Amino acid sequence: MRKPWVVGVALAAVLLGACGDPSSGPGAEPPPPASPEASATTHQRPAATPGPPSPGAGGSRDVSPGAASGEPPEPPAVLYLGDSLAMESQKVLGRELRKDLRARYTSAPYSGTTLCDYLEGSAERSLVPAADKAAALVRSLRPDYVVLQFWGNAWDYTPCMDGITHAASPEKYFERYAAAAHRLTEQIRAAGAARPPRIVWVLQGPDPITPDRVRRVNTLYEDHAATSGGLVADAGGAVSPAGARYTWSQYLPCDAYERAHPEYCTQQGRGRTALHLDDDYLHFCLAPTTSTPKPCPVRSPGILRIAREITRVIAEHVRSR
Repeated sequence: MRKPWVVGVALAAVLLGACGDPSSGPGAEPPPPASPEASATTHQRPAATPGPPSPGAGGSRDVSPGAASGEPPEPPAVLYLGDSLAMESQKVLGRELRKDLRARYTSAPYSGTTLCDYLEGSAERSLVPAADKAAALVRSLRPDYVVLQFWGNAWDYTPCMDGITHAASPEKYFERYAAAAHRLTEQIRAAGAARPPRIVWVLQGPDPITPDRVRRVNTLYEDHAATSGGLVADAGGAVSPAGARYTWSQYLPCDAYERAHPEYCTQQGRGRTALHLDDDYLHFCLAPTTSTPKPCPVRSPGILRIAREITRVIAEHVRSR
């Protein structure tokens, strides 16, 4: 009974690295549009720590639409943190946010991490250095939104989980995960001082090995957002079958955007698109993972679906204020 689980965990541990250079792929991701907004910094992890805040990031962060003047909303500042799913998605999300909102965007993901890795005070037991903790980045960059995308590290992979795994002790795992979410929210809000950023909790897609685990992680995110004033982006729903939110699928029918942009409909003759490689059920990059984490280097429909949903939620909130 244990053998399939052990094999699955071993495979998943290998898959925790983010996308690297492809040996082959369905085509290069289009470059970001050549515009003044495209110059906003995107940090590729692990390599460097953030530079100085973008112009205007340290002053007033009112992103209201200015109803009295009829002016469009001020471009928001967005900080994107997360694990290997954020690592592979960071460039595409930045492109979508700049295109739709002219956002000032910074990303600082680290592969293999979970929420506790971004807590200040955990540098010695963490995959994230002190300078890139969530609160430290909020103090230096003054973002309007902090997007958190974590699949929910379920194995003994990052030291900050103190060896707590979902397989060995699921209830203890969820308790520890909820506590980390609460502490991280407190640290981010305190770092924002009088103008704390809005936290966007990204819901995750189906997990074929332990489907109920992701369901409970997502419920934890939703409940925490409801009690702390956060936002929820159901990016996982965008990569799930219609009417079967927690059923994993390698392929889905092409959506309206993919039909209008056939380069994202990978099997046009069958009206469906690929979300995962044959040997990687977790990541959405259609290029093999390598030992050097980096953004996905090829066009990948699942990543675009995730990025578009996160962007939609932020845009809706910006324009409603």
